[in-house]
Amino acid sequence: MNNTYLNAINEEYDAIVVGTGISGGWAAKELCENGLKTLVLERGRMIKHGEDYHTATLDPWDLPNGGAASRETRERKPKQHRTGYVTHEAHQHFFVDDLKHPYNEDRRFDWIRGYHVGGRSLTWGRQSYRLSDIDFSANKKEGVAVDWPVRYKNIEPWYDHVEEFIGVSGENLGLKQLPDQKLLKPMNLNCVEEHLKKSISENFEDRILTIGRTAHITEGTKPGLGRTKCQYRNRCMRGCPFGAYFSSNSSTLPTAEATGNMTLRENSIVHEVIYDEQLGKAIGVKVIDAETKEVFVFKAKVIFLCASAIASASILLQSKSNRFPNGLGNDSGELGHNIMDHHFHVGARGTAEGFEDKYTKGRRANGIYIPRFRNLGGDTDQKEFLRGYGYQGGAGRGSSSELVAELKYGPKLKEAILKPGQWRVNLLAFGETLPDHSNRMYMNYDKTDEWELPTITFDASFGPNEEAMSKDMEEQAVKMLEAGGFTNIRGYNNTSGRAMGLGIHEMGTARMGRDPKTSVLNKNNQVHACKNVYVTDGAFMTSAGCQNPSLSYMAFTARAANHAAEELNKSKS
Repeated sequence: MNNTYLNAINEEYDAIVVGTGISGGWAAKELCENGLKTLVLERGRMIKHGEDYHTATLDPWDLPNGGAASRETRERKPKQHRTGYVTHEAHQHFFVDDLKHPYNEDRRFDWIRGYHVGGRSLTWGRQSYRLSDIDFSANKKEGVAVDWPVRYKNIEPWYDHVEEFIGVSGENLGLKQLPDQKLLKPMNLNCVEEHLKKSISENFEDRILTIGRTAHITEGTKPGLGRTKCQYRNRCMRGCPFGAYFSSNSSTLPTAEATGNMTLRENSIVHEVIYDEQLGKAIGVKVIDAETKEVFVFKAKVIFLCASAIASASILLQSKSNRFPNGLGNDSGELGHNIMDHHFHVGARGTAEGFEDKYTKGRRANGIYIPRFRNLGGDTDQKEFLRGYGYQGGAGRGSSSELVAELKYGPKLKEAILKPGQWRVNLLAFGETLPDHSNRMYMNYDKTDEWELPTITFDASFGPNEEAMSKDMEEQAVKMLEAGGFTNIRGYNNTSGRAMGLGIHEMGTARMGRDPKTSVLNKNNQVHACKNVYVTDGAFMTSAGCQNPSLSYMAFTARAANHAAEELNKSKS
């Protein structure tokens, strides 16, 4: 990709995109394909598809200490490490250095970040589900927070558009709470998962088990850099040289570059949107070069903030002027508030017996999914909590190493290594979190980073609705495993050690809404009072749903980018 450095203070682009992750890549693609000369700014280093996935083909014996995180990694990434996401050297380089990029916590928040071209599109979980009208109408129906300014019919064609481009495999079920999608052939369930699926269908009328819908190509090819079918290696967090799973690096960014309309500049820390009070609109962004600390100004007719929910909100909060003394677009006072993340680490585990003569082939990079079955009307409605949850997880034969006792040496050790482990099954719930104004992030101007920029402070936690829901999550997981005849069943509910952020689904800091007095963005993802600034990462989410949200970020981004292109074309005509 083009990494030409340009001091473009006197050059104006049609569009600027801040961020190269899932949302930024889609904004770049759609804007460039619409003929807009687009500058894409990434605060981190360049990662070239394939070429820079230097651990993608390494086996455990190729890595020091079998890949266990080094002392230096643990010392420099204490907050990233405490989450469990950088416990392996094979992918720790895709997560930030906490000492170099600090943040503060009034209440604990596990902020998982990757500062490089592609962002978290290289390490995301790839589960891809649509929101439904049940999700888009829930706030209004229940009197929670504010109403979404859109409904499913507004977003449905953009879900289609995104899925046909990225490639999502899975099975359609015809459920009102989980709309059908444009899907490639599903991955296979294994024998224990098939058993669990059959048991659930026989014992529970309100729920169904299916294979996860995941952004992996399972047939044919998709646009990008030689994207082809999944190789079942399950080393996705190292970067996929086959482009089998969707990432900005393999798909949207090279597509944008192919138009000849994209300029990509890495190591560019955007910290302010420049607002012209006479024109009543934004005219560009201020940038600090991450390496030289040189300051730049880049100008454009339209600006897309896609830096992630927290980072985009921080840019808006720092964008102060006489018109916006509390941050660009913050007339409502909601900017930085209403942080949401899915709550999980709740469910049940068990052992499957009677399948000892069966094993799996390959390493499937996907699990099972049980769609939401609570609060959908009728007998599904609960008195104890609002909204609902789904389950992810799956079954597999445990590692042989866990069956090797300390005193097993010689022939016994050899026998234990060659013998597959037990079949085990895990149901892990992901629950919706309600928006709450008191859950927020704000800027600390007394604690700055090495670029003399204010650091972010988090003040957010899960509430009583999530606590009540988590009890049902555990109870129902246990019941489903019991009905399947599994043994050694143990429910778990790690609420005491749980903090927001660990789901890596942070949302809501610049929510959409119908009323500028209670929201930051309108129905097209435009800042209410500055309509040439769009925010299309997780910041725009008005409620969370219980589904993984990245597919929605892509759909809303594509929709907003096409709206921006249409508006610019109108102004030219």
